[in-house]
Amino acid sequence: MFKIRTYNQIALKGLERFPRQTYEVGSDIGHPEAFLLRSQKLHDIAVPETLLAVARAGAGVNNVPVADYSRRGIVVFNTPGANGNAVKELVVAGMLLASRNVRAALSYVGTLESDTDAATMSAKVEKDKSRFAGSELRGKTLGIIGLGMIGGMVADIALALGMKVVGFDPVLSIDAAWRLSNDVVRMENLSMLLSRSDYVTFHVPAMDATHHMINATTLGLMKPGAVLLNFARESVVDAAAVVKALDAGTLSHYICDFPEPVLLGHAKVISLPHIGASTEESEENCAVMAANQLVDYLQQGNVTNSVNYPAIQMERSPGTTRITFCNDNVAGVLGNVLSVLAERKVNVIDMVNKSRGDLAINIIDVAQMDATEVAAAIAKVEHVIRVRVI
Repeated sequence: MFKIRTYNQIALKGLERFPRQTYEVGSDIGHPEAFLLRSQKLHDIAVPETLLAVARAGAGVNNVPVADYSRRGIVVFNTPGANGNAVKELVVAGMLLASRNVRAALSYVGTLESDTDAATMSAKVEKDKSRFAGSELRGKTLGIIGLGMIGGMVADIALALGMKVVGFDPVLSIDAAWRLSNDVVRMENLSMLLSRSDYVTFHVPAMDATHHMINATTLGLMKPGAVLLNFARESVVDAAAVVKALDAGTLSHYICDFPEPVLLGHAKVISLPHIGASTEESEENCAVMAANQLVDYLQQGNVTNSVNYPAIQMERSPGTTRITFCNDNVAGVLGNVLSVLAERKVNVIDMVNKSRGDLAINIIDVAQMDATEVAAAIAKVEHVIRVRVI
């Protein structure tokens, strides 16, 4: 029986992915093999000795102590792209809010409440509507920083709206590049993208390399009157510098999903309360993906969408015992583990080894054996972090 401790409200469709006959799931589960969460901060939460995996129902994992978990052999999963459609649609809404002066127009309509005569109100509206004239998205250039799953989805809908799209991503994966439309023009650096874009949107994680990526210096590179959209992470943008750029006219609008004190009340800022992924469909998609990844790892040792360990999958050989272990990515570890099996005359049926940075993970299917004794011997091999027998 596997035990899953949940944090936050997890969509029912996700929880239903855990078969009741093999899983115990709840918010007060003791000695869990896995955590399933959304925004719960785990940095100050004690780590159970039993914990094997953590699944974040969402893309960002800044609420998870990934480095510490890696040293303990705990695989951390996220759900890239599961909330992509929700974010994509909100980015489009943000561009429309800015381009069509929607907020100002709504505020104006609120001032008409004292007018009780329909003809008078109609005449007034016709007289004043020119104050809210905007511009269309068609033909404008959208700059996308981060061309992963969500960035690619934003690119597709922008192209469908008749926009030109330029993109910058210094670490674009091969898979993301295959998904990306050929109509997206790749920029060599951030400066080139900012100087060409009427709208700029971010889809990057929160990390040292992206902290205050938009600051006083980079804001000075943007086209006068450009619109900046941030539905990625609060830390990507220096809000104080943005306010100065808005006041100076460098930017026409800042649309974001992260209210900050310095932004509140500014006429050119529209801040939303972090609702980028807050749709019923998005929460269900994230929960289902996270749950499926936990099930596959706990029952088979397969890893998909981990932020700390490499992806690894292997079909289960019939009638075998499966050994998985993670280790420091140094020479000789796998050979030493295979020597342990050879010394005990354990026959290896199939195996796969994958590495990522300083870490590696292995799946080995073997003939029937004394699992307890063999696992204990493998655990003693230098640089092995954690061993499981499935």
